[in-house]
Amino acid sequence: MCGIAGFIHFDRTRSVNKAILEEMTGVVCHRGPDGEGHFVRGNVGLGHRRLSIIDLSTGDQPFYNDDRTIALVFNGEIYNYLELKDELTTLGHRFLTTSDTEVILRAYEQWGVECQTRFNGMWAFALWDESRQQMFLSRDRMGEKPLYYSLYDNSFVFGSEIKSLLTFGCPDTYNTEVTELYLSLGFVPAPYSFYKGIFKLRQGHYLIVRDGGVKEHKYWDIPRVDESNMVTDERKVHEAFEALFYDSVRLRMRSDVPFGAFLSGGLDSASVVAAMSEVSRIPINTFTIGFSDKAFDERQLAREVATKFKTDHHEFVVEPDTFDESLVKVLHHYDEPFGDPSAIPVGYVSKIAAQKVKMVLTGDGGDEVLSGYNAYQVEKFAHQYQRIPAFARHTLPRLTTPLKKVVNGSMRYKLNQIERVLHSWNTSFESRLQSKSSWHISDRIQRMTKGLGPQITLSEFISDFFQTYTATDPFYKLMLFQLKVLLPDDFLVKTDRMSMAYSLETRIPFLDHRLVELMVNVSKNIKMRGLERKSVLRRTVGRKLPKSILNAPKKGFNVPLREWFKDRVFEEKLQTLSRGDWGLDNKIVAEIVEETRTGKTDFGNFLWILFVYKQWLENSKHITSIQGSR
Repeated sequence: MCGIAGFIHFDRTRSVNKAILEEMTGVVCHRGPDGEGHFVRGNVGLGHRRLSIIDLSTGDQPFYNDDRTIALVFNGEIYNYLELKDELTTLGHRFLTTSDTEVILRAYEQWGVECQTRFNGMWAFALWDESRQQMFLSRDRMGEKPLYYSLYDNSFVFGSEIKSLLTFGCPDTYNTEVTELYLSLGFVPAPYSFYKGIFKLRQGHYLIVRDGGVKEHKYWDIPRVDESNMVTDERKVHEAFEALFYDSVRLRMRSDVPFGAFLSGGLDSASVVAAMSEVSRIPINTFTIGFSDKAFDERQLAREVATKFKTDHHEFVVEPDTFDESLVKVLHHYDEPFGDPSAIPVGYVSKIAAQKVKMVLTGDGGDEVLSGYNAYQVEKFAHQYQRIPAFARHTLPRLTTPLKKVVNGSMRYKLNQIERVLHSWNTSFESRLQSKSSWHISDRIQRMTKGLGPQITLSEFISDFFQTYTATDPFYKLMLFQLKVLLPDDFLVKTDRMSMAYSLETRIPFLDHRLVELMVNVSKNIKMRGLERKSVLRRTVGRKLPKSILNAPKKGFNVPLREWFKDRVFEEKLQTLSRGDWGLDNKIVAEIVEETRTGKTDFGNFLWILFVYKQWLENSKHITSIQGSR
């Protein structure tokens, strides 16, 4: 796990300024505190910061081929590097190190850009091929490792984080068109960013830079969903899943440094710890974050898993007074507004883990691969609900209105949720997705951003997505949207930035591409027996877990922002959201603040999105540019 950066001037007579290249890698030193290296040849520069996990003594980068006509910088891990090394050795390649980096280079020598299809891992790499006068950049299938790029000053510029591109001199011009997308989703989906001219390379894609131009190609994608031929043999699915899952965990435990696991009270991380404990000869280090608010705290469930599998367990409690510190951390490491509040606990669990180990396995991706979110239950039940006569379907949501007048707090929130769900079941899947994604206030978000000019709207983004990724059943539509949008652009970004902020590598067994390819075309009735979440996991690895884990309701890695914002210490902070000229409609913002403060509705997560956005504008002085453009 590392940080990479570099550039190529299209004018071949223009030499690389090594000092700039060193600055570009220096600003991401948190991604690689164990060493740095630079390749400079004429108009081409590659930089690397190293976090040593495998081959501690000979794995330095940039890495070169025998005659130094190929130079490689690489961020990530190739888990099947030993198997590939054996195959390449039989094909005549000679290895000088025990690193997975050398395996990438030798694989490129053997198979060219097709080498990507041979790798099982997470990666973003840049490879300069002198003989072809081209740069080859690749990003892993699921999007675990980031790669940003830009065309600026007659140069191609790239890096693991945006701050490297800004250090090169790429303009920090605010891309106002993505504001509605950000406020709706809490993040900006690829290929966009909050900076004009800076793009995210999409998962499963690669770039070829040569002859003064850049071409993007796709080498992998989610398998096409064949709804007429979904896999329905439960026994075969269970056998295949369990074998692949254990192999995925085994591969991701390859390490030359101490490692552990993030452990919540959920089924996914508990299953990873269970599998790790079977493979490891020594106790696994486990790390858990909790909250003083019991409704959000899963420490007791995590302790039960830790006790059963005899792990070396560590805990930390996140308190409301961490708000300001967390906001600063998020703004620095994401470079652009990123509004997923679960970045807060991920940051803290990474901090405590990094004090003990250099690498952890996590349960990320389980909900996406196994269709485990509550939303899948909603979509499956909605199919049955549509059979109810229309008159009854339109009457049921109104029954919650009188009840909401006599209850407060959590009960009112629950009734609001029920009412929204019942209303949504009378609409199309795309409408439900848009409403849920935009906190059920898409109309207010549109009015809020009106002063910023033309927007890439959420409805347009969703419509375009389902032109490319087609399915009929809403269950499978949701699966595709989560695997292709929410997972790579929200959840994996969150984990990568917050773990790397503390120089901690995270590995994700559920995102082994073999597991993804298997589960995409498994019938929803196998994935979810009736309305039972993650039936496949429960009937395989789950059989070894404490019953309390299997019976616990799904909570997710949520933060009690709703309760935090009720505290008087947050009163002044909340009031600042509706002050000043920052491009959004302050009247609408004030309404949302008041509704949350009085307990009428729960917009805690959305208020965090606004806090992050406003602070980013102030820090980067984009508020001034917004005001000046009017």
